[in-house]
Amino acid sequence: MAQVPTFKLVLVGDGGTGKTTFVKRHVTGEFEKRYIATMGVEVHPLGFHTNYGEIKFEVWDTAGQEKFGGLRDGYYINGQCGIIMFDVTSRITYKNVPNWHRDLVRVCENVPIVLCGNKVDVKERKVKAKTITFHRKKNLQYYDISAKSNYNFEKPFVWIARQLTGQRDLELSEMPALKPAELEIAPEDKAAIERDTNEAAGIDLPEEDEDIN
Repeated sequence: MAQVPTFKLVLVGDGGTGKTTFVKRHVTGEFEKRYIATMGVEVHPLGFHTNYGEIKFEVWDTAGQEKFGGLRDGYYINGQCGIIMFDVTSRITYKNVPNWHRDLVRVCENVPIVLCGNKVDVKERKVKAKTITFHRKKNLQYYDISAKSNYNFEKPFVWIARQLTGQRDLELSEMPALKPAELEIAPEDKAAIERDTNEAAGIDLPEEDEDIN
């Protein structure tokens, strides 16, 4: 049987941004997770079926370690890709994104990284699309997500898989088994989120670095 291509994906971001909720949406990843006691991390193997065959991400989740100020290098070592998560209802979590990015690229050089703004289902969004510019400065991919509604769950993984395999037309041949959504985003709200994101992509970047506020 052919070996499934497997990649270590490092998931980082402030505590409370929804990283664990996000990774636990994938039913088999939650079912097959393992705990590495020496590191204090959970590893969730998330499998995806694509038009190029199966691909698996071993997603490293901090299990709350980030609350103690940063993560040990062992968390990042041999990481082949990363997701940095912040919470669109909390400005400080976006303000801290550069710190997570710095730590990640210090150990994992030149790996594909996706920035994700979670909790876009919340009406009182504090971090607006037009203020999210960090990914454009650092050449990362960005997605709005909502872990609880499964909105855009697969997008970061598909983008990363394309970078890692070099197959730009890679698509999922079937959606992964996800837990039922805890809440729904209305179609008109989804349309508004996507419109704001598309408009933000066309705005010129500010000159100075003080745009995270």
